[in-house]
Amino acid sequence: MGRYNSAVVLDQIQLADGISRAEIAERTGLTPQTVSGIVKKLLAEGIVREDGSSRVAGLGKPRTRLRINADAGCAVGLHFDPVGLACVVVDLVGRPLVLKRTPTPVGAQPAEVVAAMADLAGHVLAEAAVPRDRVLGLGLASPGPIDQNRGMVVAPPKLANWSHVPMKQLLSEAAGLPVTLDNDATAAAIGERWSGAGRGVANFAYFFFGTGIGGGLILNHQVHRGGSLNAAEFGHTSVEPDGPRCYCGNHGCLESLISPDAITAETHRRLAEAGTGSALEAPFQSDPGTVDHAAVRHAAAAGDPLATAVIREAAERVASVAVNVANITDVDLIVLGGHGIRHVEALYRDAVAQALATRPLSRHIRVADVAVSPLGPDAAVVGAASLVLHATYSPQLSALLED
Repeated sequence: MGRYNSAVVLDQIQLADGISRAEIAERTGLTPQTVSGIVKKLLAEGIVREDGSSRVAGLGKPRTRLRINADAGCAVGLHFDPVGLACVVVDLVGRPLVLKRTPTPVGAQPAEVVAAMADLAGHVLAEAAVPRDRVLGLGLASPGPIDQNRGMVVAPPKLANWSHVPMKQLLSEAAGLPVTLDNDATAAAIGERWSGAGRGVANFAYFFFGTGIGGGLILNHQVHRGGSLNAAEFGHTSVEPDGPRCYCGNHGCLESLISPDAITAETHRRLAEAGTGSALEAPFQSDPGTVDHAAVRHAAAAGDPLATAVIREAAERVASVAVNVANITDVDLIVLGGHGIRHVEALYRDAVAQALATRPLSRHIRVADVAVSPLGPDAAVVGAASLVLHATYSPQLSALLED
């Protein structure tokens, strides 16, 4: 109970960014004496600092404000994508200090990838000039599925010849840091809870747009993982039962229809027809390879009719899944993020917002909000670092049960 209560107090300080002891007691139901004792310990450890005071209306005595001491420690985050690696160092409030990217080694064999990760983490820590004794740990956001109990990446679909790779152990040994492992979408959701659009929101769903389509769920302030610890695979929701076969074995999955590869293929199919009037037509005829997912997104952002139509169709499919998620989980917020919607965030947001306003059963009681992640294309790597902060400082029901 003591561990859990300490995390509850620290969580309130982190979320509020300026809160008094009395306000913590009011919001958590803990006694003022309990809060005072926990705060005293956090101040002694240097995790929390006192930052001035303010007068509450109707009360005479000013209340001392408490804030997280951002410089008391840091966390390293690594995002492993089949095409690229990203690494960041963040302070205790989740602010990036240094961020670097590098291509994933060609062939992406585990030993090569782990060596590249450790090397990248070393460079980032050196540039940030952070002493190792201030590093809480390293969070790794990886393609799923993940075997959390054994710290393994289990046969990720975009990585050939990977099967039950003990990434947690391998990376910890190579980098010399304790490692927290999770799938990239759940990591991004935790990043949103720590320092993004989901901060302070009890119930929200996160859609992650990367090489594939992933998801994360925060329910009652807790990460919802499910029985196999791989919940929220929104990308494998069937939106067209007679659609193309997905690598997961299902048909018409959202990911198979709106992944970067799928959007590019659909754009090429339409460009193959004569007289499209699209600005992409000339480059496509010259070299189809130049019309990739990024080119489609840029064209749609510039108002190209063909590219806009393709992206809007993809956004409508996302909206249908968002409605299902809202109906099933009754979340207050849906967050859209990841590099896969860069430059066309508004098209996706507007489609989801319209669907949430008109289709969920609960819309007559309240309409769930939709937000674009302020973390943008860095959502997964900042989320990876947030895995460490979340595991270290956020209240975990498992800790309460263990105590």
